[in-house]
Amino acid sequence: MGTKSTRMGESPLGVLRFETALGNCALVWGPRGVRSIRLPEATEQGTRERLQADHPHAREIEPPDGIRHAASAIAGLLTGGGDDLRSIPLDFEAVPPFHRKVYEVARGIAPGETWTYGEVAAKAGSPGAARAVGQAMARNPFLLVVPCHRVVASDGTLGGFSAFGGLVTKRRLLAIEFARA
Repeated sequence: MGTKSTRMGESPLGVLRFETALGNCALVWGPRGVRSIRLPEATEQGTRERLQADHPHAREIEPPDGIRHAASAIAGLLTGGGDDLRSIPLDFEAVPPFHRKVYEVARGIAPGETWTYGEVAAKAGSPGAARAVGQAMARNPFLLVVPCHRVVASDGTLGGFSAFGGLVTKRRLLAIEFARA
């Protein structure tokens, strides 16, 4: 990643690239936990460019054990393993309060389950805010750890998915999870 320094006194953001069943994923972390998770783009260069655009000050540095464990758990989930990602610490510093509440609720959706946008809204204390939940899910920086792919429309259709591959990727993630459920 870039070699730009961070502001005085700030810890640098680290990047860890790791191989999964979907391809080369990446996560960005800081002192408070994981800040972003990236699924693969069409090419590895595309993944690097998107990561650089989203986190220009992040750089590849030696990750702490907790970050290595997070990457291993994510890779395990993508092979149909029973890895529980709820213990992975997330850095919510740049996340708006409503999104944070939605992400915390969505973390409770177990692999092999789906909830509707309306159900997530109600459990987040905002019944009737299904569209706002959809917008939060579209901006989810914590893919897989905050399982936005498990949130579907009220009629059972998949809704949207903002990661590369869109609904094809969402279907694939759900198929991996339902195959083991």
